[in-house]
Amino acid sequence: MPTIASAQDVENRWVRELSDEETTLVETRLADAERMIRRRVQDLDAKISAGDIDEEDVKQVEAEAVLRLLRNPEGFTQESDGNYTYQLSQRLASGRLEILDEEWEMLGVPRRGMFVLYPQIVRPT
Repeated sequence: MPTIASAQDVENRWVRELSDEETTLVETRLADAERMIRRRVQDLDAKISAGDIDEEDVKQVEAEAVLRLLRNPEGFTQESDGNYTYQLSQRLASGRLEILDEEWEMLGVPRRGMFVLYPQIVRPT
């Protein structure tokens, strides 16, 4: 089943041509990303058709999730060689396919936050 985003969408955002092997990986990971989205937005196609979710937003979210993985598949956050040290943002360097909170919000899924329950003591009258 084709995904909403394509390997071309990823390639356009990466601004470089994908090799055949990379295209296969990207298509597989786009399918993974779309399944992640569909698990939380079960009526995705209906919401796109109704205009509640912009199809271009879905393409962007899927492509960006895959790009984060392509840019740093091992999840390295720091590399050193002698006096030279290179550090990546930990937010962009997990090495996992993931969709960020702000991307979920673009798709209409509210942030999952912490909440506090306050017990209420009721005294018998």
